Amino acid sequence: MKILLAGGSGQLAQELQPILLSVGEAIAVDRTRLDLSQPESIRQAMADIQPDLVVNAGAYTAVDKAESEPELARAVNGIAPGILAEECEKLGASLIHFSTDYVFDGSKSSAYLETDSTNPLGIYGKSKLAGEEAIRQAGSRHIIIRTAWVYGNCGKGNFVKTMLRLGKEREEIRVVADQIGSPSWTADLAAATAHIIPGIGLEDFGTYHYTNSGVCSWYDFAIAIFEEAEKLGFPLKVQRVIPITTVEYPTPAKRPAFSVLSTVKISALLGTYPPHWRQGLRQMLAREMK
Repeated sequence: MKILLAGGSGQLAQELQPILLSVGEAIAVDRTRLDLSQPESIRQAMADIQPDLVVNAGAYTAVDKAESEPELARAVNGIAPGILAEECEKLGASLIHFSTDYVFDGSKSSAYLETDSTNPLGIYGKSKLAGEEAIRQAGSRHIIIRTAWVYGNCGKGNFVKTMLRLGKEREEIRVVADQIGSPSWTADLAAATAHIIPGIGLEDFGTYHYTNSGVCSWYDFAIAIFEEAEKLGFPLKVQRVIPITTVEYPTPAKRPAFSVLSTVKISALLGTYPPHWRQGLRQMLAREMK
């Protein structure tokens, strides 16, 4: 099986490439070969590589910046996935695409199902939803995996890396405590993705949710990061983590207050529930220390 991995320089793709080699010939391409903002670049790369499966780990992920760059966000997140899906249809290939909890408005108080109504609050969420819809219109041979609060060892600006940096520099850190979700370690997400590829059948195509198990606030997550990092001997200066409200930390983009995703559907496909987020965090930090 020939697998085209788009977004090759991103934190998820860097985690995916080595594990995808266990299921096929994985060819990772970054924007120098496949620029998701340029339709012709996408079509050319697809024609050159002729994949059996495309895994699109590329996205415009700067949530706040998207508010001032809506055209670029829409090109990468909204239009490009549809073009990938169209080219997959022509080749008889399948597509795995990653989407986000930000397609929801956060007004629910129980875990979001794949069938729940979407209502994104900002440009980023709207662009990701547009990408989902473009894929569905283009063909049926796809899996869309919505995930949330993604962090990994290969990323630079993710929440865990940011907290480790701030924890080394400051004695006091203020973290939002009224946004609730489920962190997702890229290694667990990549392993789940690779696990479902060999057995994908026509009945399996559709939309799924994947995050690590368990629920927390950003504040809870920060506390856990510092607790686990301290055990491992990370150099930390932080003494106090202060819980604050979203109102006290204004950002250009509105974020869903509650974006826990139900993983029941994908767990049935995997045959197991995702590992708990704290376990993923512990493993990520242990890897970071090496």
